Parts: sequence; structure tokens; C-alpha cells
Amino acid sequence: MPRTIRALAACALLSSLAACVVAPQPQPAPRPNPQQIADQRLHQVEGRIDNLSRRIDNRVNQGYYPPPQGAALHHRLDVIRQEAHDMAAQHGGGLSGDEQRVLNQELDNAAHAIGE
Repeated sequence: MPRTIRALAACALLSSLAACVVAPQPQPAPRPNPQQIADQRLHQVEGRIDNLSRRIDNRVNQGYYPPPQGAALHHRLDVIRQEAHDMAAQHGGGLSGDEQRVLNQELDNAAHAIGE
């Protein structure tokens, strides 16, 4: 009988120890590098400028407005692109969220002028 009690006590001890083993907690995802985020913002703005530039070319080619008007719209986009690069130069090559917001507002106005 004492052997049985010891065996039962050992089993109870082992099962309680097994219950104490905690599964490893998942590690939080590493935070992205702030410079990479700033670079992505600049690339998004540049991509939007490129897209609007193609739309200007298409509208000029389709006769929606004359080439001088298309050239003026291209100039407007060039100015916005230069502003983006000037802003990015101040931060080591990327844009802050506020700067991206300002540039997107200017691009919204340009898109409206293009006729979207």
C-alpha cells in the first residue's frame, strides 16, 4: 500500500509540474525602421506624381486639352516633386507623416485640375 500511495503522489506531483509549464508567449512583431517608413512615404508621393503625369499625357493625346495646358500641369507636378525632395533632404531622404499629408493635399488639387 505505501508503494501505491508513493506512486500516486509521484504522479500527482508530475502532473502538477506539467501543468505549470507555460507555452512560450509569441514575441511582438519588430517595429519597422522609422527611416524605412519615411522612405516609403516619399516613394508613395513620387508614385502618385508619376501616375498623374501619365494621366496628363493621356488627356493631351486624347485631345481633352492642348499641349500648352498639359505642359503647365506637368510643371505643377514638377514643383510638387521638387518640394517633396526638398522636404526629404531635411530628414535624410524620407518624409514625415505631416509632410506627406501636405503633399497629398497639393496632389489632390492637381488631380482636380487634371480632371479626375
